[in-house]
Amino acid sequence: MTARRIRTAAAAAVAAALVGAAGCSAPGEGDSGGAKDSYVIGIATEPETLSPLLGYGKDGNSKIFDGLLRHDAELELQPALAKELPEISEDGLTYTYTLREDVTFSDGKPFTAADVVFTYETILDPETNNPARGELDAVKSVTAQGEHTVVFQLTYPYAAFAERTVLPIASQAVASRQDVNTGAYNTEPVGTGPYVLTDWSRGEKLSFRANPDYWGGEPEVDQLTMAIIGDDDIRATRLRSGDLDAAVLPPNLAETFKDAEGQTIVTADSADFRGVTLPTENDVTGDRAVRRALDIAVDRSSMVDNILDGAGQAAHGPVPTGSTWFAEGTEREHDPDAAKKILDEAGWKPGSGGVRVKDGLAAAFTLWYPAGDQLRQEHALAVAGDAKEIGIDITVESGTWEVIEPAMRQDAVLAGGGNPADPDFDLYTLLHSDLAGDGFHNMARYSNPAVDEKLEEGRESGDREVRKAAYDAVQRELEKDPGYVFLTHIDHVYVMGGGWKNVTTQVEPHDHGLGSGPWWNIEDWQRAQ
Repeated sequence: MTARRIRTAAAAAVAAALVGAAGCSAPGEGDSGGAKDSYVIGIATEPETLSPLLGYGKDGNSKIFDGLLRHDAELELQPALAKELPEISEDGLTYTYTLREDVTFSDGKPFTAADVVFTYETILDPETNNPARGELDAVKSVTAQGEHTVVFQLTYPYAAFAERTVLPIASQAVASRQDVNTGAYNTEPVGTGPYVLTDWSRGEKLSFRANPDYWGGEPEVDQLTMAIIGDDDIRATRLRSGDLDAAVLPPNLAETFKDAEGQTIVTADSADFRGVTLPTENDVTGDRAVRRALDIAVDRSSMVDNILDGAGQAAHGPVPTGSTWFAEGTEREHDPDAAKKILDEAGWKPGSGGVRVKDGLAAAFTLWYPAGDQLRQEHALAVAGDAKEIGIDITVESGTWEVIEPAMRQDAVLAGGGNPADPDFDLYTLLHSDLAGDGFHNMARYSNPAVDEKLEEGRESGDREVRKAAYDAVQRELEKDPGYVFLTHIDHVYVMGGGWKNVTTQVEPHDHGLGSGPWWNIEDWQRAQ
């Protein structure tokens, strides 16, 4: 069978395409030692830690750990370590979880409510180096009621709080005996998940074996290896040689496998966006007219076609157009003539070399992208080319994040992000003025009182229709007063060998490879007969 391209919307087709195809490592091949039911996956990056106390697996899909809840293929919340979805008080301030009683950690110790309390209290401790601590700022307290009930008390109604409880639960018995920031738990984790880490060779691979005592049933894929291969070409070469069963690949390289025997190209929709920050404290990008002009001057369709080879969609904000949370009618048309008119009316007149000038200030600024990221480089150069057509001069620079971070108060950045679980996760952190300049939150230092009000309304209301109206209003306000120019949402592309059933994909976040990918549910795969 030759490779076929399949998309996430057709989950059944994914499974059908992989049934019976060759691809699982034969004895003596691959990094997994030739186990009968092994799978070796090539990914681009590795985590800094495997401890959920420091942020590992916070959005779910950890193979070593489970959360209280998990996402299914449609991203609907389902019980995991909890027996059922939480009971929520009428005022939205109390979440009560009843826990499973048949769960043990991989070292054989029972899982109880004390482990849940320990995990959340440790993350909320300011001494813990967890960069995502702010995602739990609604939590006032977490308490155990006996061994199998946990109660969260919130400081304000947070509509998306249940989504935060996909966070993996750590073992109190093991992790509490160590320094949370530097202890062995970061590299030798003990969890309740379907797989157990057997080896982590930094920069080379992570090896796992199936947990025979997993509460959800022992996985049929007995040995799982995540090979760390930063270079796209090398990853593709190892896939062709049979050293890998599957790999994350950019669209252009994945396309070279379209005629490969026993390989399938899998394309997953994502919330993964690329966009340009427009710092409000820069004299040029701080001008709303400049921001509005750039927002309609960029040719998003051309970027999708020429940079992504069609594997993506135009982005008109952080919310993908295919999401039920997208505000219909906020799509930006590519209209450089209208962009020029906006600039003319705002007093930005053509000057020397075609660069516009206003009150002696040239319409010029710097746009950074992280060195080595070819996709962001190509987006940045495309933006600079479109901006030049309307008289704005953008200098594209590359650098490490250590160089970029102190510069982004004044300079633009080709940014990326995206989480499909709830609109609060992207909109609030990107746009709320309270987070202006807070690390990589609200990098543009955007401030709009009308947006703040609607973000808070969407965050705190338990009524989906109220939330939808609030987020629609945010997206329409962004059309009038953009703080970023969103460019594309990028499909994630994989090439896989087959031989397994129950292979599906989800709408994926910005981060993918280790947890997200067609192997997000590898513990549920079954050998094709």
